[in-house]
Amino acid sequence: MSSAIEDYALIGNLCTTALVDRAGSIDWLCIPRFDSSSCFASILGNTKNGRWLLAPQGDVKRVRRQYRDQTLVLETEFETESGVATVVDFMPIADRPDQVDVVRIVRGIRGQVPMRAELILRFDYGRTIPWVRKRDYGLSAVSGPNAIAMRTEVPLRSEDYTTFAEFTIAEGQSVPFRMTWYPSNQDEPADLDPLRMLSATEDWWRDWAGRCKCQGEWRDPVLRSLITLKALTYAPTGGIVAAPTTSLPECIGGPRNWDYRFSWLRDSTFTLYALLISGYIEEARTWREWLLRAIAGHPQDTQIMYGVAGERMLTELELPWLTGYKNSVPVRIGNAAHEQFQLDVYGEVIDTLHAARKYNLEANDDAWRLQKALMDFLESGWKQPDEGIWEVRGPRRHFTHSKVMAWVAVDRSVKDIRRRYGEGPLDRWVALRDEIHRDVCEHGFDAERNAFVQYYGSKSLDASLLMIPLVGFLPAKDPRVVSTVLAIQRELMYHGLVLRYPTETGVDGLPPGEGAFLPCTFWLADNLALAGRHQEARDLFQHLLELQNDVGLLSEEYDPVARVQLGNFPQAFSHVSLVNTAHNLMPVEGPATHRSKH
Repeated sequence: MSSAIEDYALIGNLCTTALVDRAGSIDWLCIPRFDSSSCFASILGNTKNGRWLLAPQGDVKRVRRQYRDQTLVLETEFETESGVATVVDFMPIADRPDQVDVVRIVRGIRGQVPMRAELILRFDYGRTIPWVRKRDYGLSAVSGPNAIAMRTEVPLRSEDYTTFAEFTIAEGQSVPFRMTWYPSNQDEPADLDPLRMLSATEDWWRDWAGRCKCQGEWRDPVLRSLITLKALTYAPTGGIVAAPTTSLPECIGGPRNWDYRFSWLRDSTFTLYALLISGYIEEARTWREWLLRAIAGHPQDTQIMYGVAGERMLTELELPWLTGYKNSVPVRIGNAAHEQFQLDVYGEVIDTLHAARKYNLEANDDAWRLQKALMDFLESGWKQPDEGIWEVRGPRRHFTHSKVMAWVAVDRSVKDIRRRYGEGPLDRWVALRDEIHRDVCEHGFDAERNAFVQYYGSKSLDASLLMIPLVGFLPAKDPRVVSTVLAIQRELMYHGLVLRYPTETGVDGLPPGEGAFLPCTFWLADNLALAGRHQEARDLFQHLLELQNDVGLLSEEYDPVARVQLGNFPQAFSHVSLVNTAHNLMPVEGPATHRSKH
């Protein structure tokens, strides 16, 4: 059975990532890209679907782990009866897309610790057993286009399609393992010093972290979140994945299992906003170039998500040979939601282009031409029903949040013209902005419920409505906003956390049941701060920080009853929300960095 989601830590090289559990097992690695097939997939099945264990033999008294300061280098310390040993896990930053390294270094801290390694390589998401051969340096494995070289000084033996090693580490000793992926039609990679690779990797991350402008009491969790967001960036193109995993369930045993290894426009724009306000301008520049390439074409053909290089075809498939995380099936790759129409992404994209200009990113004529093309579509397209922010697999509706974000697109475009960032039909767009605002206030607000509702004509609440004051649609102290926030606190709060919406209504076309969606609870804290309820906001934010695992990572959702993380992990949206809320709670003349201040 897989470890708990919160028992995993992340390592990565800006092309892909791996998940390492507290027991010393790498249970998930897609290679060479985030969205490639995996060579370790035991998190979605069992050990026979691939993993790499490196841990003490016998009983372990205590496990302590941490990231080395301001890096993505993981240290796991194992204490046994005979001594203490540390496993250092990292992935060197990729210099070239045709080589991926995973390095593990065992270090003796005290006494002597018998160790064991177990390597089970299974390509194609746990399905394909490679051809393994012994080498002077360790072993090589080949399967179709994939090749692996495992280098270590420890003798290896193979049995039942599994590679084993046993050795004893003594105080002061170091034993490295280096696993390298490369295309099988190319020569084996050169031998490199793992200790030098470690030093270079640490230096790279500390240099990047040193550019963070965030200060104050929450600098540590903010910086850890920013490092995590950077790790979810595909450096060759600038694309940002929503999460590095697929099919980790939103409800244990349920079917809400989706592939998040793609670049959602919504998630990416929120991520770029968090990076911008923290001082990372280069990431915004690179992402803007990725965006211009990805959505080139007719604006009505804009997708909600793309592959990390801008791919459009993300066909959804099920993998029946995988039993799923804790028997949560089906396991899916690809995502059918790429074919959905979600009106809100137009607002988020234009809002981020607007924010980039505010943070002095140099002008780009192509970016303004793109924005005008999106606006040309929105002038009529905003009236269409859509699948909404939550990607419902039921009928399209006129979701209130979607209309609000259409208003955001027009509002930011009007402001851009007035600030001379570009030229456009100012009077027409001002009138359009007013028209959308009236429409939302008339049809999205239910006077009987005294609250904004999920979609026009509905009686249901939706936590996405918490965005209304955050994007400046209405002030936080507007009576309609105040009553909506109170209704959400009354009806969507679940043991101190916020649910997205009542899943039992069937609006999303799926069986009911899921955890609390963490970004929604961060949005509630933002609302409380804007409304002047600062202590409540701080208390809620502190509670959310306590939900991080021991190395500062958050998944998509949380079950406050079972006290476990749920959904794909780590989740960019959750870490983005942490960064933004921390900025919004900083005591500098109130929450001055809200998106509404654009």
